[in-house]
Amino acid sequence: MSFCAIQSAGKSSGHRALRARGCRHSWYTSSITNLILAAAAVFLAAGLSVARDSAAKLELKTAAFPPGKTIPMQFTCSGENISPALSWSQPPPRTQSFVLIVDDPDAPAGDWVHWVVYNLPASARQLPERVPLGDSVAGGGRQGVNDFPMNGYGGPCPPPGKPHRYFFRLYALDVILDMRTPVHRNDINSAMKGHVLAQAELMGTFGR
Repeated sequence: MSFCAIQSAGKSSGHRALRARGCRHSWYTSSITNLILAAAAVFLAAGLSVARDSAAKLELKTAAFPPGKTIPMQFTCSGENISPALSWSQPPPRTQSFVLIVDDPDAPAGDWVHWVVYNLPASARQLPERVPLGDSVAGGGRQGVNDFPMNGYGGPCPPPGKPHRYFFRLYALDVILDMRTPVHRNDINSAMKGHVLAQAELMGTFGR
């Protein structure tokens, strides 16, 4: 027997009618609340799915080397030390800017930063080969200070021995970063917290 039925037992007919109406109202309110919560859960799941789908679509590519393979010498300190051409796919709809970080986690002194690029416009889909050193990037964007240190790209330059891994990471942000120069990788990491919509990664190796 339900709680409402138990409460109605032994009461007068008038009291039972009032109790029944109260029970029906409680059941109706509870049902509506459950429906609202279920709908909210569906919309939240859909939103998370869209976010995951958007993140999955962001892909970083280069024609310079296959993913996970050796970076050609011209893009390293053993050659011309020029930056490779990069391209990427359509980012999430709310993207306002891109950040690119290139680093070597295998360096003897710890993670070594080779390139910092930020505030690339949301319309950008590529960086050309041989981006010049300096603060600015043609077509929009800025270059921060790497660990050599200099503003711009510094190619792989490991000590002799086992090849190192070099990670090219592209971040789609929902803001344009307000940064004061000189800008380093740690500054970028702090500024973009909570603003990353999607991330893409490309890795190449190089040894001497």
